[in-house]
Amino acid sequence: MAEETRIYFIGTAGSGKSTLTQAYKHWAEERGLNAITVNLDPGVDKLGYQPDVDIRDWVSVPEVMEEYGLGPNGAQVACADLAAVHFHEIVETIGTFRSDYVLIDTPGQIELFAFRKASEVFVNSFQTGQSVLAYIMDPMVAKDPTGLVSLFLLSSSIHSRFNVPLLNIIGKSDTVDIEDLNQMVEWAKEPDMLMSSLYENMESSKPLAAIEFLRAMESFSIHRDLIPISSMEMEGMEDLYNYVQMLFFGGEDLSPD
Repeated sequence: MAEETRIYFIGTAGSGKSTLTQAYKHWAEERGLNAITVNLDPGVDKLGYQPDVDIRDWVSVPEVMEEYGLGPNGAQVACADLAAVHFHEIVETIGTFRSDYVLIDTPGQIELFAFRKASEVFVNSFQTGQSVLAYIMDPMVAKDPTGLVSLFLLSSSIHSRFNVPLLNIIGKSDTVDIEDLNQMVEWAKEPDMLMSSLYENMESSKPLAAIEFLRAMESFSIHRDLIPISSMEMEGMEDLYNYVQMLFFGGEDLSPD
């Protein structure tokens, strides 16, 4: 069996991480790929699916609130750090499934995964390096040129924290017009077009900071392609699969069909 590939679904609250985690597992299993889901959010109430591995079996926000007398936010931060004590057990549990894909649903508060040392420890706990960050962008923010630049900045900041590849995704692509969706994809492919759109909006929104940020990102070649994905319509799943196959397997299709 090929080594497992781990996809970390990350994004701001409401970006659709849990829905995409569930949808991609369904898509993969329909094609004969063995996939499991892992919930890393110790404070989530309802996921909408039953994870195969759940961090709440080791540490949870309600228990930490009661034990340490913390509020919800403080308990979330404490859980993010306390979880590190159990990471070796969680990694061992994941390994018992011997799956092709491990789909990891990260906390709704993005900073709890992106900017805590414990997350780096978790990502580095696995024996193989076949991990990829799938950063899910809100299309309502990304359809504005200034908004897209700000999302790229956050994406780049997260990427700098982890020594693994990162893929940018436009989530909930079915909620925006096809014209807007195509514009976002073109902006990502052609940063000059994005720069022109920023200049066109100078009088109305004065995106001077966004222009300077984009220039800085261009100098480091930070801008990247975008993959539109709709969990509701099950669109873009194959694009995500193909990206991972190119990244780790030279494009080879591992599905039986």
